[in-house]
Amino acid sequence: MAKNNFLETVKGKLIISCQALKGEPLHSSFIMARMALAAKEAGGAAIRANSVVDIQAIQDEVHLPMIGLNKVDYPDSPVYITPTMKEMRAVASTGAEVVACDVTGQPRPNGEKLADIVAQMRQEFPDTLLMADTATLENVREADALGFDIIGTTMHGYTLDTQGLNLADNDFEYLKSVLKTAQHPVIAEGKVDTPEKLRRCLDLGCHAVVVGGAITRPLQIAQSFVKAIQN
Repeated sequence: MAKNNFLETVKGKLIISCQALKGEPLHSSFIMARMALAAKEAGGAAIRANSVVDIQAIQDEVHLPMIGLNKVDYPDSPVYITPTMKEMRAVASTGAEVVACDVTGQPRPNGEKLADIVAQMRQEFPDTLLMADTATLENVREADALGFDIIGTTMHGYTLDTQGLNLADNDFEYLKSVLKTAQHPVIAEGKVDTPEKLRRCLDLGCHAVVVGGAITRPLQIAQSFVKAIQN
């Protein structure tokens, strides 16, 4: 599909995140590709995936649009979602329609500046959409100012200043603020763990919704059932 058709393709639909990190039981590009096949057969409109090898394995298995990223830890920065130009370039080179990266206002590795990364990406990969994984309204404003094509709520609840917060708190009060603030399409992501929450996000005006753990992380799902027994 043409990259510029991505937003039209996913509008009002479910994007399924197929990720498993090192140390997790399903950490395998083969398994993630099969997970993506299940996501496609279930009616998922697109896939969000981590790492070049997983993205390529999924592309070989299913023909769905892709939000690609690369989680890498650097010792000099808390930013880990596609943190540097190196990772941005590698993900974009797979042909993924969208490259997602951290936009949380925190210092990036090697002293790189987000504005410089965006400018370089626009020059090297003009047809690739950029998604901002934000945590706060200030992040949303920065992403808009830098010209990101998509605003994601991915990091809300996962940064020091938002720790413990949940997108669904107070009937999605924060998401409502994001929708009022953002000047680009909003994709809800982060602890959207029931079909009802997904429906609510769309009804509020989100362009699309990403669901991950509630669908593709059986360890996490099983732990919630075990916890219910223990309580």
